[in-house]
Amino acid sequence: MAEPARARRTFAPVVLLGLAAGALVAVAGTRPGVDVDGDPGSGVTASVGLGGTDTAYDMPLVTSLALVALAAWGVVLVTRGVVRRGVVVVGVVAALGALAAAATAWGSLADDLRTALQQVGAADADVSHTGWYAAAVAGSVLLVAASLAALRLVPHWPEMGSRYDAPSGGAGAAATAAATRPVEELSDLDLWRALDEGHDPTAPDDEDTSGPDRGAG
Repeated sequence: MAEPARARRTFAPVVLLGLAAGALVAVAGTRPGVDVDGDPGSGVTASVGLGGTDTAYDMPLVTSLALVALAAWGVVLVTRGVVRRGVVVVGVVAALGALAAAATAWGSLADDLRTALQQVGAADADVSHTGWYAAAVAGSVLLVAASLAALRLVPHWPEMGSRYDAPSGGAGAAATAAATRPVEELSDLDLWRALDEGHDPTAPDDEDTSGPDRGAG
């Protein structure tokens, strides 16, 4: 009993970590991932982004996968059962993809920028990775960690969506039974089910509340 209880308490921290990490990666992916150190000697400055469309060296995959992961976390909040676990798997795949794309960008972004600088006569310029690149990688690591934790813990998490479902299955029988019991013995849920089925347990026994012609004749 203690282990499931502890697992339930991880719901809010893990979801918040996943949402925060996904947002960080999505934002960092739109910022310059590499830049030129100092003055390259020819008045040329350049930067290459991890995401966005401002340059020919962009990597929208990092941002796109982070957004997929964020969407998965949002769906986790309102689903349950097999669907919820499937969404968590999608989030894990998206998080791993974002981390792989950001890690691959370490060499590809710098090489692309050096090639561009060589074409304008600034081959001696030093290229370095920016803090936004580091944020994208660190955020991706946290996103993967949160997603894997969710994959392990989700069977024990509270299913927030179930409370909004209308009663099903035995609702009709419960409503019929409620109609034959004294009103003072009915719970709020019994009253709700009876009204949902078209019965009014509070109406006098000799009243007919089901037809549109009540009182006619």
